Amino acid sequence: MAGQVLKAGRPLSRMRSALQVSVGQFTDKGRKEINQDFHGLLIPEEPLLGTKGIAVALADGIGSSEVSQYASQAAVTGFLYDYYCTAEAWSVKHAVQCVLQATNSWLFAQTRQSQYRYDRDKGYVCTFSALVLKSATAHLFHVGDSRIYLLRDDQVEQLTQDHRFWLSGTQSYLARALGIEQQLEIDYLGFALEPGDVFVLMTDGAYEHVSPGFISAAIRAREDDLDAAANAIVSEALAQGSGDNLTVQIVRVDALPPPGANELCQQLGALPLPPLLEARMEFDGYRIVRPIAISHRSHTWLALDQDSGETILIKTPSTEHREDPDWMARFLLEEWIARRLDNPHVMRPCNVLRKRNYQYIVLEYIEGQTLAQWMRDNPKPDLVTVREIIGQIAKGLQAFHRLEMLHQDLRPENVLIDRTGTVKIVDFGAVSVAGLSELESLPPHAPIPGTEQYAAPEYFLGETGTVQSDVYALGAMTYQMLTGALPYGGRVSRARTLHAQRRLTYEPVRTEARPIPVWVDEAIRKAVHPDPGKRYQEVSEFVYDLCHPNRDFVRKTRPPLMARNPLAFWKALSLILALALVVALFRLYDMR
Repeated sequence: MAGQVLKAGRPLSRMRSALQVSVGQFTDKGRKEINQDFHGLLIPEEPLLGTKGIAVALADGIGSSEVSQYASQAAVTGFLYDYYCTAEAWSVKHAVQCVLQATNSWLFAQTRQSQYRYDRDKGYVCTFSALVLKSATAHLFHVGDSRIYLLRDDQVEQLTQDHRFWLSGTQSYLARALGIEQQLEIDYLGFALEPGDVFVLMTDGAYEHVSPGFISAAIRAREDDLDAAANAIVSEALAQGSGDNLTVQIVRVDALPPPGANELCQQLGALPLPPLLEARMEFDGYRIVRPIAISHRSHTWLALDQDSGETILIKTPSTEHREDPDWMARFLLEEWIARRLDNPHVMRPCNVLRKRNYQYIVLEYIEGQTLAQWMRDNPKPDLVTVREIIGQIAKGLQAFHRLEMLHQDLRPENVLIDRTGTVKIVDFGAVSVAGLSELESLPPHAPIPGTEQYAAPEYFLGETGTVQSDVYALGAMTYQMLTGALPYGGRVSRARTLHAQRRLTYEPVRTEARPIPVWVDEAIRKAVHPDPGKRYQEVSEFVYDLCHPNRDFVRKTRPPLMARNPLAFWKALSLILALALVVALFRLYDMR
C-alpha cells in the first residue's frame, strides 16, 4: 500500500482529475504525563485513490485507563491499514464497518484477558472518529466523544454526536466506545462534498476549550499552513485551561474529480477500439478461430494465443455501441469485475502477459454448453440433477454477493456447464458493484439491467436491485428447469405497479405429472415472490430449503386429518360427541 508524504497546505494529489486535499495535524499531551490520543491519515496512490479514497482517523484514550493509549494506537493504525486491504468492490460503509467491528472485538478480547476484565473503564478502550473522502462523497464514522466539524461558507457545523452520558454537572461516563462492549454500534453519515469544504477532527481536550468562531478564524488566517492552524487551536485550548490531551486534524477539499474523469475508466478506455474480427485473422498476438456469440451487446470469438497455444475467448464491443462512451465504460469494467472473483463457479479472465493494443477482454474458454441448451436436451430432468446444478450456480452467485456485487442478469444463456459437469456463471455486463457505484463518474445501469424475462419485479417499479433480486432469478431458473416455463410467464414485465404485481399468481410446480415434494414447491414459491421482502434473504437459504424439508412449509401444506386418515377422523369426532353427551346428561341430572 503506497502513500504520499503529507505536507500541510499543499494539494496532496498528483492527478489533476483526482480528488485533491490539503491537510494539517497537531497533537500535544497537554498537562498530562502521557498522550493517549492517536491520529493519522493516508492518501494512497492510484488506483486506490480512486477506488478507496482518502482516510483520516482520530482516537482518544480514556483517563481512567493506564493502557488506553495502546487501544488508540491500535484503532488508528489498524483502521488505516485494514481499510485499504478490504475488497475494492465493497462500499466504504461496509468496508469500514467490517474493519471497526474486528478492531472492537480484538480490543474487547484484550481487556477480557487482562487484569482489567472486571472493570471496563480501565481496559483497552478508546473513542474513535474517522473520515473517508472518496470521489465526491464524504463518509463519517463515529463512536465516543471525539468530534468532526465541517466548515462550509464560514459556518461551523458539528457532524458527530457525543456518546457521553452525564450523571451530573461534573460526573459522566462514555455510553459508547471501541472495546467497551462485545458488540459495536457505529454512527455513520454520508453526504456530497463541495470544493472548499474543511473538516476538523478534534478530541475533547481541544474542542471543550475553543469556540467554533476561533476554529474558523484560525484556519482562515493560516490557509497556507494548516499544521500551524491546528497548532494554534491546540495552543488556544491550553491557554483556556485544558487539562487533557489535545489533538486537531484539518482536511480541506481543494478539488473534486470532474464527471467522467475516474482514473479507472481512464486507464481502461485509453486504448483504441479493435478492428472487426474475422475467422483466421491474426489480432494482437492471437489467431481468431470462429465466432462463439454475436449479440447487440458484444461479440465473442474463439481464439488461440500464438505464444502459449492456449485456447481462449476474446470479447469485443458490438459495432452499434462503440460510439456510446457510457456503454463502453461498462463493457471495460467486466474485466475489472472478473479479476476480483476467484470462484470455480464463475468464469475467470486470462492473464495478458504482453502489451495490449486495443480495447477487448480475454476470458477462459469453457468447453461445454449453456444451461439453455442443456434444458432443451433434458426437458424433464430429475429433482436431484436440478438441485445439483442450482447448488453450483448458487455458490458462484455467493462469490458476487460476498463482494457486494449483484449479477443482475442471471439466466440460462449466462450459465455454462463444462464437460466435467462444473457449472459456471458468465457475462458480467450487468453486474452492479457497490464500491464502484459510489464513484459518481461511472455511468449508471439501464433501468432494467438484465434480461426482462428473468428480471425481478422490483426492477419494473424503478427500484434498485438487491440480493433478493438475484434470488428471484435463481428461483425462476429452478422453476423453468422443472416446468419448461417461467413462474409468471411474461406478465412480470407488464406489471409496473404494486397493484399489478400483487395480482401475479404463482402456478405450482407440483402436478400429477411432476410429483415433487410440496415443500420443494413452496421453497420455489418463496424465492420468486413478487415482494422482495418476502423472498429469501440469502441464496444459501433457498438452496438449503430445496434440499431439506422446511417445517413451516410442511405444516402449511399438510392435508387435514380427514383427508389423511378418514377412520381416525370419525373416531375422534365420535369420541368428542360422546363426551359432550355425557356432560349434557350430568348437567340435566344436577338440575333435577
